Amino acid sequence: MKQVVQNYKSGELALLDVPAPGCKPGGVLVRTSYSLISTGTELMKVSEAGMSMLGKARSRPDQVAKVMQSVATNGVPATYRKVMGKLDSYTPLGYSLCGVVEQVGPGIDDVKVGDLVACAGNEHALHAELNWVPKNLYARVPDGLAPRHAAFGTVGSIALQGVRQGEPQLGEVALVVGLGLIGQLVVQLLAASGVRVVGVDPDPVRCELAERLGAAACGDPESAAVEAAVAELTGGHGVDQVYLAAGGGSNQPVELAARLSRDRGRVVDIGKCRLDLPWNAYYEKELDVRFSRSYGPGRYDPEYELEGRDYPIGYVRWTERRNLACFLDLTARGSVDVEPLVSHIADFDDAVETYRRLKDGDLKAVAVLFRYPDRAGEAETPAQAPSVAVPAVTVQRSPARAAGTPVRLAFVGAGNYATSMLLPHLAQRDGVELSTVVTTTALSAANAQRKFGFAEATTDLDAVLGDKSVDAVFVVTRHSSHAELTRKALLAGKAVFVEKPLALTEDELADVLAAVEESGNDRLQVGFNRRFAPLLQEARQRFGARTGPASLRYLVNAGRLQHGSWYLQQGTEGSRFAGEGGHFIDTASWLLDADPVSVYAVATSGNDDLQVVLRYPDGSTATISYVTTGAPGFPKETLDLVADGKVLRLDDFVRASVYGRKRWVSSRLPKARDKGQNAELAAFIKAVRTGGPMPVPLQSLVATTAATLAVQAGLAGGAPVTLAGAR
Repeated sequence: MKQVVQNYKSGELALLDVPAPGCKPGGVLVRTSYSLISTGTELMKVSEAGMSMLGKARSRPDQVAKVMQSVATNGVPATYRKVMGKLDSYTPLGYSLCGVVEQVGPGIDDVKVGDLVACAGNEHALHAELNWVPKNLYARVPDGLAPRHAAFGTVGSIALQGVRQGEPQLGEVALVVGLGLIGQLVVQLLAASGVRVVGVDPDPVRCELAERLGAAACGDPESAAVEAAVAELTGGHGVDQVYLAAGGGSNQPVELAARLSRDRGRVVDIGKCRLDLPWNAYYEKELDVRFSRSYGPGRYDPEYELEGRDYPIGYVRWTERRNLACFLDLTARGSVDVEPLVSHIADFDDAVETYRRLKDGDLKAVAVLFRYPDRAGEAETPAQAPSVAVPAVTVQRSPARAAGTPVRLAFVGAGNYATSMLLPHLAQRDGVELSTVVTTTALSAANAQRKFGFAEATTDLDAVLGDKSVDAVFVVTRHSSHAELTRKALLAGKAVFVEKPLALTEDELADVLAAVEESGNDRLQVGFNRRFAPLLQEARQRFGARTGPASLRYLVNAGRLQHGSWYLQQGTEGSRFAGEGGHFIDTASWLLDADPVSVYAVATSGNDDLQVVLRYPDGSTATISYVTTGAPGFPKETLDLVADGKVLRLDDFVRASVYGRKRWVSSRLPKARDKGQNAELAAFIKAVRTGGPMPVPLQSLVATTAATLAVQAGLAGGAPVTLAGAR
C-alpha cells in the first residue's frame, strides 16, 4: 500500500510503498476514502523538517533537554546514534480521515465490514491507503454525511474540546483569535451554542469566511474595528471567553486576550502560540487560563486509546470518541458546515506535490483533502490479518553452517532499541544477511528496510517462520508478546534472540520450556547484554577467583518514566522491574557464577523503589536497589562486589576498579558506555554459524527469569520466595 511519510532529518517527503497493516484484536482495518491535511499542525512539522539542525533544536527546546539528559546517562556516541536514528527515519503524517471498514478484529461488535467510519490519531488515522484503528479512535458516520465531510471528524473534535473547556453560556460573547481551520470550526460551534462571536485574523479572506459561517464581526488584530465590535456586543465589559487558535512566535494573541476580556473571563489555548502572559493584565482581571488537550479525555492514555477501556459516562461525559461522534452528528444535522472550508481536493497520488505547494505558498488553503482511489469495483482479495499458525517443520539441533554461507536473520519488531542498539552492529557484520523485518506497523518495517538493508519488509510473521532459509529470529517487540513469539519461533526450528524479558508470568515461561521440550530446539538467547560488557569482563578477570561467599550491591538509578511510556501499561506489559530487572539479576549471577536460590523484595509505597535481595547456594548475597526517585544527573548503574578481602567496583560502564593486594583501575575513560551489545551479538551469531552452544546456558536464562518473576510474588507476600529447582 502507499503512505505519505517524511524524513525529519532531510525534510524529504515521499509517497512510500509499505507493507499493509494487519487487523489486530480490538480494532478495525479501514480503507481510506478521504484524509484531511491539518494545515496548521502538519505544515508546522513539515516546515521544521526543512530547518537546519540548529533550527530544529531552537524550535524544540524540550527535545534538546531530553538529548542532554541522554548524553549524561548514556554518553555521546550512544545518544548520537539514537538521535540520528530517530531523525533519519520516515515518520508518518496525518491524523483525521474517513474510510470504509474492510476487516473487523476480534472483540469488535459495534461496526461491521462495509461501514463508513471517521478515524482519529496520529498513529492510526494516517495519510495511507489502509489503517488499523483501535476501538476508541473511530466512530460510525451518520447516514447521509458525505465521506469528505466526515474526514473533518478529528480536527472538529479538537475544536469541540476547546469550546467545552470555555464553558460557553447562551447569550455570551466570545473572541476567537486565529481563523485557520480550527478557528473556523470554533466559530461555528460557538454560534451553534448561542454565543455571539468576534473573530480576529490578519487575513481578510479568512475574516470574510468566518462572518459567512456565523461570526458577528471579524477583523485584523491591530484594527480598532475589533475593539469597537467587542465594546458594542458586550456593553463595554469585554468578552466572556477568548479562544486562542493561532500559532507562531508572536505574543500578540495573549496580550489581545487580556485587553478584550471581561473581569474574570476565560482564556482557552487550543493552538500552539507563544504564552508569555503579561502578569499585571491577567492578575488585575483574574483571568482563568485553560488548556485544551487535543480531542478530549482519553487522549494520550494508552489504556483508553490502545486497549479500548472506556471511561464511564457518568464520570466523563465527553471522551475523545464521544467528541468525535458528537461532531459528526452536528455536521450531519447541518449545525456545522465544513464544505466552505474545503479549499482543495487532491488525488492521493499527488500528495507530495500538494504538500510542496502548501509549504511554498503556491496553494493557499484553509482545508485540503486527499481523495483515495475507489476500490469498490476492483476484483481484489481483501487484506487479511497475518496468520501466525506455526509451520509444520522438522526440528533438530542446528548443524554448523557451510563455510562462506551467511547467517540469515529475521527481525520481529523494529522499534527504538532494535534500531539503535542491535541493528547498527549487525548491518555491517561480515557473514550476516538481514533477510526480513516483520512489524505490525508498515512504516517501521519500511524504515528498517531502508536504513539497514533488509531484503524484505512484511507484516506476515507466518511467512518468516515458514522460510527455511532464515536461520535466526530476533524478537524485539513489546514485552507482552515475547514469550509467545519465542515459543512459535522455537517450534519453527529457528535460533531465537529475544530481548528481555523472556516471559512475564510463570505460565509464559512454562510455555517456552514446553516448546523447547517438544521441538528439541534449545537455541535461545535472551538479551542480557551486561555480562558481555568489555569493561566488566576485564574487571571480573582482574578480581580473579574467590573462595568465600561474596556480597554484591547493585544500585540502579532508573529515573522517572515519561508520560505515555508503555512501561506504564502494567496490566498488559508487566511491571517496570519485570521488564528490566532481568538485566541486573543476570549480571549479579554471572559475577557470582551461580543461580539464585531465593528472592526477598520490599518496596516503598507505590512500589516505585525496590530493594531485591538474592541468596546464592554458597551463602553469597546480591542486593539490587532499583530506584526511580534519584537525581537524573547521577550515574544510572553502580556496582560493588566484595569477597576475600577484595572489592570490584563498576561506575556506570565508564570506569572500573579492583582493590586487593594490588589496585587496578581502568586506564582511561572509554569513548562510550559499552554495555556489551556488540559482543553479545557476536557470540550469538558465532553460535548460530558453528552450531555450538548458546552464549548463556538455557538453565541460567530460566533461573534469571524465574528470579525476576519472584520479585513480584515477594512483594505481594511480604516474605522470601524460594526458587524451586534452583541449583
